[in-house]
Amino acid sequence: MAYWLVKSEPSVYGWDKMVADKRTFWSGVRNHQASNNLKAMKKGDLAFFYHSNEGLAIVGIVKIVKEYYPDHTDESGKFGMVDVEAVKPVARAVTLAEIKAEPALKEFGLVRQSRLSVVAATDEQWALLLKMTGTKA
Repeated sequence: MAYWLVKSEPSVYGWDKMVADKRTFWSGVRNHQASNNLKAMKKGDLAFFYHSNEGLAIVGIVKIVKEYYPDHTDESGKFGMVDVEAVKPVARAVTLAEIKAEPALKEFGLVRQSRLSVVAATDEQWALLLKMTGTKA
């Protein structure tokens, strides 16, 4: 299993909407590196749901339930998407400031390439972030 972090602005698609919908497609990714991360996702992988621009915090966990397929919102036909399903909220939101302050996360994609909307997390980063949120796996 691999681990990820996906970002969304709460005013566009927030955690509460994710929970209400239970499942959705993760579309609109137009950065090639983020798109490559989507392509690498496998059914059953887990991802942190991160509120970007407003809130700047990890707020939930989602599971990949459908692997990469064409993004119907992309007129160029170059990009794809995955489907995700809400798993659970984290016990405590962890802010970007907290993540940046943790030396063991200095290589985490959210810190190193903060503009990417989809980043990978190593097993160690995932475990540490879970601990920081107070959430059990």
